[in-house]
Amino acid sequence: MWAVNSMRLCGRRLVRVTSSQQAQITPLLDKPTLDLPITVRNSLLNVNQSGFKSAHATETALLRVVEFTPPAKPVAQSSGLILLDLHVCAATGNHQIPLAAAASMTIPNSILGRQAGLAVVEVTGCSQWGAPSNESISLDGDVIIGGLFNVYYIPSAIERSFTKPPRYESCTGLDLEPLKYMYAMAFAVEEINNNSSLLPGVKLGYRIFDCCGRYPWALKAALSMVGGDTQSCNLTASTSHSEANEQPAKPASDQPAPLLIGESSSTIGIMLSRILGPLSVPVISYLASSPCLSDRNQFPNFFRTIPSDIYQARAMAQLAIRFHWTWIGAVLENSDYGRLAIQAFQEEIQGKGVCLDFIETVRRETIMSDARRAALTIQASTVRVILVFCWYTDVKELFLELAKRNVTDRQFLASEAWSTSDDLLQDLTISKVSSGVFGVAIRSSAIPGFETYLRNLHPTRRPGDIFLREFWETEFGCTSLPQCSGTESLQEVQHPLTDTSQLRVSYNVYLAVYAAAHALHSLLSCPQTHSYSRNNSSTCSSPKNIKPIQLLQHLNNVNFTTPQGEMFYFQGADIPAKYDLVNWQNTPEGKLKLVLIGRVDGFDIHLNESAIQWSTGSNQVPVSVCSESCPPGTRMANRKGEPVCCFDCIPCAEGEISNKTGSSQCDQCPTEFWSNAEQTACVPRQLDFLSFNETLGITLTTAAVSGAAVTTAVFVVFIYYRQTPVVRANNSELSFLLLVSLKLCFLCSLGFIGRPSVWSCRFQQAAFGISFVLCVSCLLVKTMVVLAVFRSARPGAESLMKWFGPGQQRGSVCIFTCIQVIICAIWLTLSPPVPKHDLGFQGSKVTLKCATASMVGFSLVLGYIGLLACTCLLLAFLARKLPDNFNEAKLITFSMLIFCAVWVAFVPAYVSSPGKYVVAVEIFAILASSYGLLLCIFAPKCFIILLRPEKNTKKQLMAR
Repeated sequence: MWAVNSMRLCGRRLVRVTSSQQAQITPLLDKPTLDLPITVRNSLLNVNQSGFKSAHATETALLRVVEFTPPAKPVAQSSGLILLDLHVCAATGNHQIPLAAAASMTIPNSILGRQAGLAVVEVTGCSQWGAPSNESISLDGDVIIGGLFNVYYIPSAIERSFTKPPRYESCTGLDLEPLKYMYAMAFAVEEINNNSSLLPGVKLGYRIFDCCGRYPWALKAALSMVGGDTQSCNLTASTSHSEANEQPAKPASDQPAPLLIGESSSTIGIMLSRILGPLSVPVISYLASSPCLSDRNQFPNFFRTIPSDIYQARAMAQLAIRFHWTWIGAVLENSDYGRLAIQAFQEEIQGKGVCLDFIETVRRETIMSDARRAALTIQASTVRVILVFCWYTDVKELFLELAKRNVTDRQFLASEAWSTSDDLLQDLTISKVSSGVFGVAIRSSAIPGFETYLRNLHPTRRPGDIFLREFWETEFGCTSLPQCSGTESLQEVQHPLTDTSQLRVSYNVYLAVYAAAHALHSLLSCPQTHSYSRNNSSTCSSPKNIKPIQLLQHLNNVNFTTPQGEMFYFQGADIPAKYDLVNWQNTPEGKLKLVLIGRVDGFDIHLNESAIQWSTGSNQVPVSVCSESCPPGTRMANRKGEPVCCFDCIPCAEGEISNKTGSSQCDQCPTEFWSNAEQTACVPRQLDFLSFNETLGITLTTAAVSGAAVTTAVFVVFIYYRQTPVVRANNSELSFLLLVSLKLCFLCSLGFIGRPSVWSCRFQQAAFGISFVLCVSCLLVKTMVVLAVFRSARPGAESLMKWFGPGQQRGSVCIFTCIQVIICAIWLTLSPPVPKHDLGFQGSKVTLKCATASMVGFSLVLGYIGLLACTCLLLAFLARKLPDNFNEAKLITFSMLIFCAVWVAFVPAYVSSPGKYVVAVEIFAILASSYGLLLCIFAPKCFIILLRPEKNTKKQLMAR
């Protein structure tokens, strides 16, 4: 016996599989300028084979296979498929050499074909791989469809010696759920055969194998059904349509199945689709829900009647987000089903604040130890909600381990693989653990007549059904079927096998059979025409000559109405996603019951939350968080090295708020608002200005009024003693004008206190500028008069005094003051100060102040005052050493030094002061400079007038 599965040369690999030999020939080099030395494993080729000859490696590899083939042939015919990938050896290989060698093979009926650089040599004759399995049931028919189910769930140990193929013992533990799935397929086939409108004149048959969840068994069964399970075959013998019809019907075991229904495992589904894909054999799965199987580029021959796991994974993620479960654990089957489901779940929760604390995987072969490890992890974790993507038998072992440890306060989210398991629902030993399970389930539907079919099952009516025989012996206590009384029946028995109230996966199997039947019906339906044109693409297939690729094309376009009145069609590999949401609730008897609480349509969830009974036994949603949600007024701060769901709560900064629970950041308040004391809301800022009622305002007001009062008192004293030498000696008229201006300076500061308005803003700046110019002008003229008096005493300077008479002095003061009046008038006309909210200072208050719209006008006002003051200071400094007590220059010098120092210090203080303190700084500068002038100039004179009247004489004033 020999069979070559695949051979790839010119840098690829050649594999020859036989009952006695296995070899792999790998050319080491693949360069256009070099020959191809080869490495030989086992005894297929001589170990000293060099290959140093043009195309020697390729030619030798093929010829040696040909040479070893005839001696390996048994009595029965055998067949082989040799695939030569020649497109990579164009530079070093001669295509005709291997093709000619293959054509020279002595095995009859060789067929050579070349297509797109691929040379195919198909040799008739085949043999069965391994011993035939008896774990199957069949029904003869014109067309056979295959079925793969995991009827047994307890796998046996695998004997691996690595010197011969691994030996698998038979599985044990009859699983009633897959048994029901299997009979759903058988029922659908028989129902279709009884339907005169569907596949009329064609009897549909089936062949169903048990795979026990083992990959090799599933592959072996699939290849057996696709190729026909016979000791000899003639796959290449072509028969005409008429010849095929005249041949007698073959038994189901000998007929190749053009279509398979199965398997439940996504991993096996991927395997079968990849292996049967080149043969275009359609595979319709009823339970393989891995998202990757939706890829038509990778799996063009795969279909399924169950939605992709991406929908239920996203539904579970939406539920976690909806119920604020941010700290979740996961237990999943170590297969494509579990891994890809959790991957879809993680993609959905990314950026949504949901984290996985742990992911535990379990395998059916090591379920006891895996379940124990997962139970310990669950017990040690702070997680309260656990996502489980496993088969229900694995979940049962996990729940038993949790029950041993009395872990009963966890909320489980169930995948469709176990969310409706009767075995788990009715097991009292795990009811405390499984109470409140919340799961996604396959949409249920009724199958009319199916319950009657199940209740009528009997071994005497199905003598070849080994599964029913074992079930019968187990259920009715017969050690063997002959020992049963014969009166046993399922008619009056309440049993999970006959319970059709929740048909979910069974309905998927039912739909898969009907999809296959409608595709076959479409393929076998001939157009009602008597003649065909040469260009007519319509073909009429025979039940004995069905090509899988044609069936695949019709299956892609299948669209029908089920016996239940539902529209059925494939969207690529999938069907429209529809799920039920179920909840396991306690009953008075102590068992659990399945309650429908919602549904999922695509990505939309419709849920009746009030109907849910959680694991706590109440309607209170369980809490599963790593850190409690941050209250309003705080934000989340991630802990270093921990998941984003584990965080600390940090109070918001001033001016920021968070008005909801669990805020990831604080929001800045608008400029005119500020945060309240709790940092939960933005409130309007309090209007703030320098008022007469506050301490600072009262202090400055008192200082201003006191200054005005003192100035008034000095004015009264000077009026009263206006004839005394002290008053008359220093130009009494300018002294009176100076006192008036100082009083105005004190009083103008009051205009800066109080709520700013349009007119108060204009008045305060004008009054300030004009009052100070009037004051400084008087001092400047006084200084100029002193200098002129002493200069006129010099010979030839007598005429100098005519320019500084009383009229000229008054005129000078008036001119200096009018210039400031003109500056203020222009400024206040073009761009006057206006009241404005100062939002620059960050605080709970907003300052209302007079905003200077034009800094040019304000600068000219201050600059002009400064110019006069500097001029006055310079002249007073020059006149400070003039003789006689009559000289006021010393007093003016000192007063102007104080004046200039105050206003120089004012500028930086004004710029850097916040809020209303800007106004306070300006008032302080006005009062300080006014008090400096008043005290420095008039205090010494008042001291002489009031306290030293003996010095208030002309003689004393004229003394040097």
